[in-house]
Amino acid sequence: MNENNIDASWEDLLAQLQLLVGKRPADLNAVLFLIGVQELGKGPIRFSKEAKQDLMHIAVCKILSQSGYYIFDGHDKDGWPLWTLAKPLPHGDLMAQESFLKKHVILYFQSVLV
Repeated sequence: MNENNIDASWEDLLAQLQLLVGKRPADLNAVLFLIGVQELGKGPIRFSKEAKQDLMHIAVCKILSQSGYYIFDGHDKDGWPLWTLAKPLPHGDLMAQESFLKKHVILYFQSVLV
């Protein structure tokens, strides 16, 4: 998936999410938060700032597990998913990292919005 395809697919995804949740996500972090809430599976509850960061981490692990970067290890005593890094993440500048994550978010939603 090249950069132009990622940008176009990203805009399409944001439009689809707007239809699903009633509000267009502002940025990548907002989409990661939505994925984290979905993967946690506890529904729409109030989360602390720390829990929101944890939800975004869950999302990153989940989306990158599609490419073998993380492996799911089960749940902790509170029901939160646990992940282990399986292989080193690629290095890159901030823009490359964002593009890498967006690509994986798009792939994630292609598998769950079918």
